[in-house]
Amino acid sequence: MTGQFLFFGNLGGGEIIIIALVILLLFGGKKIPELMRGLGKGVKSFKDGMNEIEKEINEAPAPKQTETNPTETK
Repeated sequence: MTGQFLFFGNLGGGEIIIIALVILLLFGGKKIPELMRGLGKGVKSFKDGMNEIEKEINEAPAPKQTETNPTETK
């Protein structure tokens, strides 16, 4: 077994249609929009979190470095 089943590497158009029909039969036509809405909210929340983290990283103050000259004596 090569692990291709885990990543669905060999799916064609016919297989995708069959999977969509099975999902339609399992969940019904009324439940699918609710599932997609929930999935969309989850993706939006994830993107917002990633943008917030990126913003915090970019706005973080750089640590102050003191300039010292080793040849300079006080």
